[in-house]
Amino acid sequence: MSRAEQEWLETDGLGGFASGPVTGPRRRRYHGLLVAATAPPTGRMMLVSGFEATVDTPGGRFLLSAQRYAPDVVTGDGERNIESFTSDPWPSWVFRLPDGTRIAHELFMRAGAPQIYLSWRLLAGSRAPSPAPELVWARLRVRPLLAGRDFHALMHENPAFCFDPEIKGGQFRYRPYAGGTSVVVAASGNYQHQPYWFRNFVYDEERRRGLDFTEDLASPGEWEFELGEGEASMIFGAETPGRAPALVAAPAREALEAARTAERARRAGFPTRLERSAEQYLVARRSGRTIIAGYPWFGDWGRDTFIAMRGLCLATGRVTEAVDVLAAWAPTVSQGMLPNYFADAGGAPEYNTVDASLWYAVVVAETIAAAGATLGAEVARQLREAVEAILAGYAAGTRYGIRATDDGLLAAGVAGQQLTWMDARVDGREITPRIGKPVEVQALWLNALAAGAVLQTPSGARWTELLARGRRSFERRFWNEARGCLYDVVDVDHQPGAVDARLRPNQILAVGGLPLALLSGDRARRVVEVVAASLLTPLGLRSLAPGENDYCPRYEGGVVQRDGAYHQGTVWPWLIGPFVEAYLRVYGGGAADRRAARERFVQPILRHLDEAGLGHVSEIADAELPHTPRGCPFQAWSLGELLRLERTVLADGRVTRGGDLTRDVASTAAVESPTEGP
Repeated sequence: MSRAEQEWLETDGLGGFASGPVTGPRRRRYHGLLVAATAPPTGRMMLVSGFEATVDTPGGRFLLSAQRYAPDVVTGDGERNIESFTSDPWPSWVFRLPDGTRIAHELFMRAGAPQIYLSWRLLAGSRAPSPAPELVWARLRVRPLLAGRDFHALMHENPAFCFDPEIKGGQFRYRPYAGGTSVVVAASGNYQHQPYWFRNFVYDEERRRGLDFTEDLASPGEWEFELGEGEASMIFGAETPGRAPALVAAPAREALEAARTAERARRAGFPTRLERSAEQYLVARRSGRTIIAGYPWFGDWGRDTFIAMRGLCLATGRVTEAVDVLAAWAPTVSQGMLPNYFADAGGAPEYNTVDASLWYAVVVAETIAAAGATLGAEVARQLREAVEAILAGYAAGTRYGIRATDDGLLAAGVAGQQLTWMDARVDGREITPRIGKPVEVQALWLNALAAGAVLQTPSGARWTELLARGRRSFERRFWNEARGCLYDVVDVDHQPGAVDARLRPNQILAVGGLPLALLSGDRARRVVEVVAASLLTPLGLRSLAPGENDYCPRYEGGVVQRDGAYHQGTVWPWLIGPFVEAYLRVYGGGAADRRAARERFVQPILRHLDEAGLGHVSEIADAELPHTPRGCPFQAWSLGELLRLERTVLADGRVTRGGDLTRDVASTAAVESPTEGP
């Protein structure tokens, strides 16, 4: 991919962020310098979308920024003047201008504050054109582009926008709209008030996705800096009414240097690039913690949180953070269900998922085991009670037809709701309704029952019996001998005996990806072989096999086309974790096996870290070559599963010895794997 297609990300630990392309114009409505969470991690506002930056030298005037305007006019020299770029430890560019002037530019966000820091400096080795080489100087002008909008929306010129700043203590406070969030600016340069509307910016990625793609932005004025006199420094902060001032009182240059020193030291505390990236998803929610599902547009989603945290937290030893996340979600259990997501700005949570609660139960068991004696008794009680409430609610029956059945399995689904992770809808219609007994839901249900037994919740004996019954039923109900794999759904639409035999990746969770495998021996191996033959790609597993009805080779077009392809072939990188774990379980997990698996299955995803969202793993990719990354460029569960592979599955082979949950269930509940007979 070109540098214009690569994207960088900075986050503030509150749900706010900054993001943009390495070079060229902003391509998304979400590309911006300061997106602040006004009710962390929700209520996100696009406050500063970008800037115009020009440099005057003895050789002329040059643009360091690039914009795209309607119909397709691009300003700025783009990639031609970029000598180098790095995203480590934060986005940093070196520009070499045609006259030989070299300028370094960097930006970073500081954890715990809705602020972004920008700097420019003249580099040694810059030279002025002859005949006057002694005239080495550069004058920088920076004009910020303000928005003040919801980060999902777009802004257009309007008379309500206020350009006038309140100037106090050398800081400039802009409140674009009455009663809204303010932008506070501190800078080491001189300000000239020159309010303008910049009209008709074009965002190519929005246009490609069939969405509104033009915007007007407001610029109140311009700052001027003499680069020969030292580093040019600018700080932008968000200030919500009733909260503390956004910036400190120190001069901009001193404040930037102090923040840079502190932030560099903080980031150096993460031993690897993957762990530095993982930290960006962990954010504040009230007094606790949660996980952002992906940047730039996702919030904290239940399913994504519990899948992702196994790698982002547990695999990296951040057990305290894992406990904080689980404790924050525990009070939200309702009728056995956890919400799939919270409405923005503190709205009511949405209870529309069957699997988020089950993932939660599994992760609670893993987290309590990891925390050991360090876990406080009160927190342990709270987490166990949440698991008990989930299992009791599901066993008794709850919303949307979710209920345990006589065979020990879990039925779920009603028309008009999408409950599994394959949850796309088009014009109010579920693309993959999967009503009945989806295969991965059974794997999660039985693992959740095992968690209840191991955790010795009040009904632990009941969960042990239900687990044994469900395990006896699973293979008998789901094995598809004709294809040598598992059905995707049985009792389709709650019709006994009706099956969906389409080849999807969900069945891999019956072999790998969860502590308790439901298949072993020849059948487990055959599932892995079938999945590898038809679904495996370098970036993960296809969501539907080629040749199946409704298979979509590419994720492209407008909203209807993309949502229709979302789970109909599109590749999902997060599934590489369950697949590799299943592969090692059936083919052996010795050191040589793990090295070979890493080279074959993981190295392509490691290379992807430099392709789209730098240092991160994309949400999805096209089903066919060249498997172009699509969707959200910074996805929590994609990175989480990569980390889980790197730090646990491929690191020590514990997967082949059986995880703690598997071992404890076998000893506590005396549950044995059923035979492979029908």
